[in-house]
Amino acid sequence: MRITEILQVLSESTRLRMLRLLAQEELSVAELQEILEMGQSRISSHLGLLRRHDMVSDRKDGKKTFYNLNPDVAERSDLIRFALAEESEEEFWETDRSALSRIIDRRRRASEKYFDEVAVRLGKNYVPGRSWDAIGHFLLRLVPNITIADLGAGEGMISQLLAERAKKVFCIDSSKSMVRIGKELSKKNKLSNLTYKHGDIEKVPLPASSVDLALMSQSLHHARRPDTALTEAFRILKQNGQLIVLDLKKHQFEKARELYGDQWLGFAENQLYRMVKEAGFRKVKVQTVAKEAIEPYFETILACGEKLS
Repeated sequence: MRITEILQVLSESTRLRMLRLLAQEELSVAELQEILEMGQSRISSHLGLLRRHDMVSDRKDGKKTFYNLNPDVAERSDLIRFALAEESEEEFWETDRSALSRIIDRRRRASEKYFDEVAVRLGKNYVPGRSWDAIGHFLLRLVPNITIADLGAGEGMISQLLAERAKKVFCIDSSKSMVRIGKELSKKNKLSNLTYKHGDIEKVPLPASSVDLALMSQSLHHARRPDTALTEAFRILKQNGQLIVLDLKKHQFEKARELYGDQWLGFAENQLYRMVKEAGFRKVKVQTVAKEAIEPYFETILACGEKLS
């Protein structure tokens, strides 16, 4: 390959991103679309050019086609080898690697799920005493003696449970009715360490560096400015404090705005990753954790991050 052709290929940032990704793992067009957040035609066009220059190859796996970097491509040109080995300073490369990790993890979980289902068919479908209620109470025993803020808590169902083990739990909600109901439940259950406050998750009525854990369970898509809500979560957390977000994955069910008062139709994994990262959090992880079996097949994503000094 002539040096001018190599320069032409490497001069386009998307193709360079693809080469770096394919040097790490073979990927399908759909997976590249997800990582790079681009349309299929654009991805296919770039892959076509890379194939014509013999930089990538493909293999069929059923209906899917996976692409990978030709093993000898770096050996054919020092320029290509240096480009692939160079640590990119561009912000998107860290995002690309994080998205790639999520895809690899998703593959692993899909494989585990398959074998789990096989195991169920081979074993017993019913195990006496095993229920989500029992498992929930079992896991609650692991909650440490910390201060927690449940942002957009509603009536505080999660906080009611956490308060049984935590040092202090604050429930923040913009609905006065929800706060009133929560206070009644708290009093009924004699949870003196559970405090309800009327307020907005975009302007949390708590001082800076006051909690160890900030929770957002299905509340972020109700915020007008979710990036501001995440920045507020960062503000109220102590150093080494943790954020956990459970929310809807991006969907197309427009009626959710009318039925549930949703401001956002969920968030894409890459989108939520960037938002949490830009709020100041480190060690950010985002993954899809559940999918409903009935229409409109809502999916749930889990994000977590830490406030590090």
